[in-house]
Order: sequence, then C-alpha cells, then structure tokens
Amino acid sequence: MTNPNAEAWELLAELPLDDQDAAVLAGLAAVYDSLDPMPAGLVERLQFAVSLDALNAELAELQVAGELAGARGGEVSEVKTLTFTSDALTTMVTISAAGPDRVRIDGWIAPAQEARVELRQVAVSRTVTADSDGRFVFDDVPHGLSRFLVRVAVASSRPPVITPAVEL
Repeated sequence: MTNPNAEAWELLAELPLDDQDAAVLAGLAAVYDSLDPMPAGLVERLQFAVSLDALNAELAELQVAGELAGARGGEVSEVKTLTFTSDALTTMVTISAAGPDRVRIDGWIAPAQEARVELRQVAVSRTVTADSDGRFVFDDVPHGLSRFLVRVAVASSRPPVITPAVEL
C-alpha cells in the first residue's frame, strides 16, 4: 500500500526549516532534557578522553581490576589494583588511600625499563620517571577521572602507551 501523500511529504522535506520548525524541535529537545538529561560532567569527560596524544598513542586495555585489604601501622586500608596491557608493555598500579580525598599510586612497568609516566586528570597533569626496574610513584593525588601516558626512555619509533580513563 502506497501513501497517497508521499509526493507532498517529499516536497515539504526539501523546504528549509522555519521558525515553527525550530519551535517544535526546541520543544522536543526540552522533553528529552527532562526525561533523559545529559549526565553531569559528560562534556568534560569527553574532552578529557579525546586528546591529540590519544590519537597518536597505543591504547592499553584494562585487564585486571581488584581490591585488596592491607594493614599499615595498625590501620586496615583498601588497595585497588589495576593492570593495563598493550603490545609494547604492561603497566600495573596500586591505588591506596592517602587522606580523605587523596590517593597514592605505586606503579610498575614491564618489561622493566626507564620511562616517563604522566598522570592526566581533567584539570592537571603530573609526570614522574620510572626507574630502571620500571617502578614509579605518584603521591598526594586527588580523586577523579585519570589516565596514564607512558613514554619509554629508550629512543624508539614506538608511540607512547595511553590507558583508558579510570576513576581514582
């Protein structure tokens, strides 16, 4: 069965949008905003996730995420362990509480090698050097969406390795 008005609809579809169309679309957008609002911070997270370095880097995959309970000085604290793998290297980090709104990150790169490790958060970026055993530390890190960018110290044509963003 064919629509007898199909030709008329095709002609209308070719016309430019007018003020009435804009009003209908604005009303429809308001309905969607009230029924399914955009999550808070989505724009900032997207801007953080898409960066020029990410386009030129090898992306590591999150392989293992776990939580451990440890005792330090009579206190029991939770430690989160994350492992990221890529073709070039594996990066493991442990995240432990360092205050009410801060964490400490201890990390290791395998195969062990010197590297520059950058911790990127939405508003700030910090860089440390992994030693020849592949060990690195970030002290006093605020909670928030974070990712690691690893550049091996040995001159090579390998791109840096970037991890997916994780919430600390």
